Amino acid sequence: MKKRTDQLASALIVLSLVVFPASTAIAADLQVEDAVVCSNVVDRQPVDSAVSFSASVGRLYFYTRIVGAEEPTQVVHAWYYGDAERARVTLAVNGSNWRTYSSKVIQAHETGAWRVEVLDADGNSLETVQFDVTQ
Repeated sequence: MKKRTDQLASALIVLSLVVFPASTAIAADLQVEDAVVCSNVVDRQPVDSAVSFSASVGRLYFYTRIVGAEEPTQVVHAWYYGDAERARVTLAVNGSNWRTYSSKVIQAHETGAWRVEVLDADGNSLETVQFDVTQ
């Protein structure tokens, strides 16, 4: 009985060494290749990217190109106005070179400093892009 328990324990240790480093490598290899705030996305490409926008813009888009995903995963776009989180959008990443985007309605009175943070599936920050909304 002890021999069987030892064999089972050994098998579990080997299995954990095989499974866990692989998932760690997936998260470690995930990178943001491109990240821009823009006024639109057409044919999966950002349009009119900038770091300053008029308050009359109405809606802004945050476009990202994620590389290095070895299996399907997710990223989060967290939109901040000042220090307050205003939106959190979870997006699928289903390939090793994946383009995705989120959008946020900008109210006319929401002028000032904004930022969008890209987080991996574990909540680690991959990239932060800052921009301003002006009168």
